[in-house]
Amino acid sequence: MSAQDTGSRRFGIHPVVFGFSAGLTVLFVVLTLVNLGAAETMFSAAKDAIARRFGWFFILSVQGFLLLSLYLAASRFGRIRIGGADARPEFSSLSWFAMLFAAGMGIGLMFWSVAEPVLHLQNPPGAEPMTPAGAQRALDLTFLHWGLHAWGIFALVGLALAYFSYNRGLPMTISSVFHPLLGKRIHGPIGHALDVLAVLAALFGLATSLGLGVAQINAGLSYAFGVTFSTGTQLTLIALITAISATSVASGLERGIKLLSNVNLLAAFLLLVFVLLAGPTLFLLENFVESTGHYLQNLLVLGSWTDTYARDPGWQGSWTVFYWSWWIAWSPFVGMFIARISRGRTVREFIVGVLAMPSLLTFAWMAIVGGAALYESLFVDPGIAYAANDNAATALFELLSRYPLQDLSVLLAIFLVMIFFVTSCDSGSLVMGIMTCGGRTDIRAPQRMFWALLAGLVAAVLVLGGGLTALQTASITTGLPFSVALVFMAACLVKALREDEEIKTCPPG
Repeated sequence: MSAQDTGSRRFGIHPVVFGFSAGLTVLFVVLTLVNLGAAETMFSAAKDAIARRFGWFFILSVQGFLLLSLYLAASRFGRIRIGGADARPEFSSLSWFAMLFAAGMGIGLMFWSVAEPVLHLQNPPGAEPMTPAGAQRALDLTFLHWGLHAWGIFALVGLALAYFSYNRGLPMTISSVFHPLLGKRIHGPIGHALDVLAVLAALFGLATSLGLGVAQINAGLSYAFGVTFSTGTQLTLIALITAISATSVASGLERGIKLLSNVNLLAAFLLLVFVLLAGPTLFLLENFVESTGHYLQNLLVLGSWTDTYARDPGWQGSWTVFYWSWWIAWSPFVGMFIARISRGRTVREFIVGVLAMPSLLTFAWMAIVGGAALYESLFVDPGIAYAANDNAATALFELLSRYPLQDLSVLLAIFLVMIFFVTSCDSGSLVMGIMTCGGRTDIRAPQRMFWALLAGLVAAVLVLGGGLTALQTASITTGLPFSVALVFMAACLVKALREDEEIKTCPPG
């Protein structure tokens, strides 16, 4: 038995993957803290350079991931059951859907649901600002960033991890997916490097969401209680909520994440219904139907749009390229979490569920909450749009201040963001524990607490090192190399499905 195997068995970790992942993260934290003055400039320059040079690749690959997911669902491979023919789902469909939504994009959805549509309304590519046509364009772009393309990435990564783990008996690690390409080398340096890359991408993707979450909690507390909106307040909130998250991880998947995810879904539904009833109800219902149809009608055009002839290419880099890189960086975490909770479902059920259900709720959320903000900005008072320009984190609370029961609705929104924060840390620590323990799923509480605390630390450092720009740079920088890995991952998944199908259909002898 090698020293590595002995260490893995004794401490429950993979020494190489854990050591390099934790070590590189700590190195990033230290270098940023000792160079805070230069960090913001460096982050901004890196974000702009990557977006300008590789934006086309992000857009092409994400479009391809969605189309491949749809093909797999519609093909003969859709009948394959994850875990084998006798496997059955561990969670009910409602709990499964709630966990998908909460782990996927909860904090970001709260942060951008008002801010993004009204910011696009003021600068809609291809339309006149502050007009109904501009509002339609704003929702098209918002739906693009939060809809089927994002979930296509998660579906592909989640399916690959689930299939190679439950159907081929390999460890639930990113490197396992590359078995058709690398063979036994997945257990060597190349495989370890892939796993380290996945851990770093997941960690920085999670830190981006946590950084956005505390900014919005701070904005809500400022509205409700007059708490100062500042970096110091946000660092305090990160420390407090990360401590709560680290404590919650000891309750385990069944009791912890499932319960919090169901609470998330209920709280989100209450807030959605409140805005629907307090706002222009008929307009919002019509907006949901029309905007969803318009988005679906133009899905491929939107997904291929690179803003080639724009005189200001910065828009695409600040929005679409940022989102695609964020979701790609987020995909090891979300994909592995989805894989962990999806044993027993068919490939078709998996893909349709992962693509359709969260996307449909996202469209409803954006059309109602974002649509209410667009209605106010166009037909009542553009103050929400101006507030989003000043501070995107305040936009949701600016909307709620227009309606009755302002104090109650603001508190509900703050509670929802906090629960999303805890859920993301909880599920994120589980996934990073799995990735750094060689694919083992029985992760010890201290290991999960370590990753929850480290994610909070990275979020705090990014807030110190440049705020939103630093958060965006973290996602883009880690998303670029992992997007290349996803292209090869997709090829490996298709190759494995075809090989297994040929074995089943080939006559004996």
